Amino acid sequence: MTKKFNCLLIILMGLISSSWFESGKAEEVTDARLLEAYQDKKNWLLYGHDYSNQRYSPLDQINVENVKNLTPRWIFQTGKIGSFQTNPLVVDGVMYITTPFNHVVALDARTGKQIWRYEHKLRTEKFCCGPANRGVAVGYGKVYMATIDARLIALDQRTGQVVWDREITDPEAGKRETVEAVLGVKEFQGGTVTGATGYSSNMAPMIYKGKVMVGTMGVGYGLHMNIKEGDQQLHTAIGISGGEYGLRGFLAAYDAQSGKEIWRWYTIPEKGWEGEWRTTTPEGEDLHRDIEAEKVAFKKYSHTWKVGGGSVWSASALDPELGFLYVGTGNPSPQMDDSTRPGDNLYTVSLVALDVETGQLKWYYQQVPHDRWGYDVASPAILFDIIQDGKKIQAVGQASKTGWFYIHDRQTGKLLLKSEPFVPQENLFTPPSPEGTRIAPSATGGSSWSPVAYSPQTEAVYISGIHLPARYISRTLTPDENKPWESYTFFIQIKEEQWGTFTAIHTSTGKVLWQKKMAQPMVGGALAMAGGLVFTGEGNGYFDAFDAKTGEILWRFPCGAGVNAPPISYEVDGTQYIAVAAGGNSIFGYPLGDDILVFALPQKN
Repeated sequence: MTKKFNCLLIILMGLISSSWFESGKAEEVTDARLLEAYQDKKNWLLYGHDYSNQRYSPLDQINVENVKNLTPRWIFQTGKIGSFQTNPLVVDGVMYITTPFNHVVALDARTGKQIWRYEHKLRTEKFCCGPANRGVAVGYGKVYMATIDARLIALDQRTGQVVWDREITDPEAGKRETVEAVLGVKEFQGGTVTGATGYSSNMAPMIYKGKVMVGTMGVGYGLHMNIKEGDQQLHTAIGISGGEYGLRGFLAAYDAQSGKEIWRWYTIPEKGWEGEWRTTTPEGEDLHRDIEAEKVAFKKYSHTWKVGGGSVWSASALDPELGFLYVGTGNPSPQMDDSTRPGDNLYTVSLVALDVETGQLKWYYQQVPHDRWGYDVASPAILFDIIQDGKKIQAVGQASKTGWFYIHDRQTGKLLLKSEPFVPQENLFTPPSPEGTRIAPSATGGSSWSPVAYSPQTEAVYISGIHLPARYISRTLTPDENKPWESYTFFIQIKEEQWGTFTAIHTSTGKVLWQKKMAQPMVGGALAMAGGLVFTGEGNGYFDAFDAKTGEILWRFPCGAGVNAPPISYEVDGTQYIAVAAGGNSIFGYPLGDDILVFALPQKN
């Protein structure tokens, strides 16, 4: 086949596919289709493929025998460069992606030809946590996106035109931390502010039975800075006490047709947020708390639930039979500094189950009560069945920032088991100190927001891990009328080798089946496939395929920018494709770009 003929063929395919899309032959994504998404081989209809969030593709055209032949089929450049975390969705031959700063693009999933593009106009420049977005939801003839300026937008699936646009909350609400609060502190001299507390949202919305659910993030973000130490740029986050900084996180459900709010669940309750005054984690790990001092402080700071934090980073697993939505919550506010937020700080750093119809709390499991280390429950929950004592149990799992994979009874929240660590652990739950306490994992994880994948063939989850120790430092100030804060706490990355892990853990035993040490901290996510493969990306730009059973790397491709987004797989016209965003991550310093890369086996002549 000549190059000229190939070009003409691609153009013709683009014209045919666009006409096919506009003619209305694509089926509407109904509740029935979403409920059957697990059996849908061709499409990727939800963030994690289906409501279980297993990120498992039943396609096996690409397998352990032929993956070495995988080649790029097409590349699309978005034109928006920044931390690129989008999870593409594919519906009846059309791919939907988001870009940094909340543009949405519909592409022909066969060719990469653009069908339509929505360009978002930000209402504020004061977004807390960077420009990244993690993808859309598609259903009922619409494409839904949450934005970094705290909006929920519904677009017409065929045209990209705005159907409705709702404010989730005021993105400029609350009081932000500023560099003035730490002026004169030697560690921060010459530092550059990269973020502060503020309402935002970057999660992919969850849709179910006529509802769209999104949460707020950035509510306990703290003051983020890049500081120079020697010839290196190090990242730090600072929590400032005083009860002034922070916001109250929530998850809300909206009517998919009108955008009207249906229910709202707050991550910090108005009453009872102090909890049980736990001295240990639920599994018995010592938290080194001074409960008596906290109870004294509670008399003065009983109102600080109003700015108590608890970001919602994801809500990507749902059990339709139970009617439970599984949600992870972030750290309390102020981040790390605990002097003005006594108590357990419910329901921060928790995996929670909500009634999807009402938003009512069904159960919660607080991994770290009174968190002082930034151990958000950030990686999305995932549903699977396990065998324990010869019985099959419906379970929900979550890869934590502390370095363990937690597995719970899906209905009751009871902890069934905690895995072997998948990253090194050092001084875990040791309090910050004036001289600095070395702790690993640090606030970056463990496992960060990266979604895990599950393979029913191996009964294993595949986890992206981070080894990035930090020094946690606490300082006490003498307050005056111009400085209402009394203390601040911060962490600074330690200048030493940082690396990642990619780990397979058996879900019925919690044992590590295999683990690969990776060149850099891993952030992005995984994809498991019926062909016996697991895909994930690296910050150095490599996109990798592993043998799911052994961990052997069978294929790698250099993408030119950090592959820090979760891959997906889909089928069109009998061809299986693998798609992933390559655009890097600013926080980790991985090279930025704007590519969507799609791979397939070579075409047969």
